[in-house]
This record gives sequence, C-alpha cells and structure tokens, in this order.
Amino acid sequence: MNKQMVKVISITGGKGGVGKTNVSLNLAMSMAQLGKRVLVLDADLGLANCDVMLGLRVEKNLSHVLAGEAELDEVIIDGPFGIKIIPATSGSQSMTELAPAEHAGLIRAFSELKTPVDVLLVDTAAGISDMVLSFSRASQDVMVVVCDEPSSITDAYALMKILSRDHGVEKFKIVANMVRSLKEGQELFAKLTRVTDRFLDVSLELVATIPYDENVRKAARKQKAFIELFPKTPASMAIKGLALKAVKWPLPVVASGHLEFFLEQLLQPKADRGGV
Repeated sequence: MNKQMVKVISITGGKGGVGKTNVSLNLAMSMAQLGKRVLVLDADLGLANCDVMLGLRVEKNLSHVLAGEAELDEVIIDGPFGIKIIPATSGSQSMTELAPAEHAGLIRAFSELKTPVDVLLVDTAAGISDMVLSFSRASQDVMVVVCDEPSSITDAYALMKILSRDHGVEKFKIVANMVRSLKEGQELFAKLTRVTDRFLDVSLELVATIPYDENVRKAARKQKAFIELFPKTPASMAIKGLALKAVKWPLPVVASGHLEFFLEQLLQPKADRGGV
C-alpha cells in the first residue's frame, strides 16, 4: 500500500451544468503539468462523463469494483498529461441508489490503492444526494463551482448549508466559473458570502475566477480538454493559476475523526510521531 500523503479535493456545485467536470479534468491536467501524480474519481456514479468528455475507452468501471469483480487499481484508465481516471458507470439507476454503507466501502477502498497518487480530485454528481455529501465530507478540501445564475447560487448555498450543518464542513473554496470579467466573479462571490455570512457558520475563499471562453465549448465538441487544445486561452490560464494555488494547499496533520479517503495515510504519521 502506498503510504505517502494524498491531497484530496472534492469538486462539487449543487447544480448541474456549472462546468464542474470541465474544471475537474482541466485542473487535474494542470496539476499533472506541475509534476503531481493526479487521479480523478468520476463520482457521478449514474451519469459518468469524465471518460466521455475526453473520448476515452472504458472496459471496467466503479460498478465492477462495487460488485466485487475488480479492484480499484484494475479500473483506472490513462488520460492526457499522465492523469489517471477512475470511471463511473452511465445509465445505471442502481448506482445512484447506493446505501451509505456502500459509499463508505468505496471510500475505504482507496486505502488499498497501489497506484501512486499525490492528488485525488473527486468530481461529484450534481445535487445534494447522500453520495455527494459522503464524498465531499471524506475530502480535505471542498471546492464549489458556481455560475452567475440565481439557481446556481441557491443550489451552492443549499449544499454548503447541509455540509456545514449536518457534516461539520466549515471551509469552502469557491470557483466562479464562466464569468464575463474578474469583477463579475468577485461580485458573484460577494453575493454568495452575503447569504452565507448571514445564515451559516462557514468561511468561503474565492480561489479562481474562470472567464467565459468560447474555446471551452470548441474543445468539448472535439472531446478534448481545453488546456490541451488551447493552452493559452483565458480559461486555461485561469485553471493553471488555480493549479499553482491548489498544489500548495496544506495537507492535514491528523485525521478529522470521520471517514476520509486514504484514512490510513492520515493515521500513519500520527503513529510514527508517537515513537519519536
């Protein structure tokens, strides 16, 4: 088992259509370009799209792991820039109706992963299902992707409310996506913080403002990542800036007390320190 500490970031948004998977994959590739070994977990278990967005062929996916037919390492596929992806299944309602114990089993399975990983990015499903909440709570950082639309802001707020009230998550990193200007991104963040400051006991940090960029859509039509096809386009530059920040986010010193991805690696240093 791989013992080094793994940085785990869940990328979520409450609402569908905010560009979460695009942010996840392009951020993964940008972090890989910085020398990190990055694994993306497609955690939209019923409507998988990481592999589709990149035009990758999948033979086995998470449904095979949950059925006991494959180990996590056996379903990993290679993506651009050396990133690795754990694909989910598409069009399977049973995968969206997993019991919390099955989510927990999947999270625990990461402690047995043999593939060396520095960063795990968890691309969650849309909405506020048990699955989204389980995977977000099991991550060290929760990144919420928001667009400048009332429904996106409302849904992001609802997600943060449940995670903070019921699951003890107090810090959220905000990505303002598809905004027309830096000012619009800052105003979007201000709208969100006005509501959270009033009603929730959480702290928000604006970590990226990603501009609306026609090249993002062009790349999607070609089933390619936009940082691969258009490395100098404004959206790519913003994602690269986010990657530079994200690789410096500190790792936790000890386990948080609830179920987490790579929990054994978090417990290990603590045990080692006891003997010093």
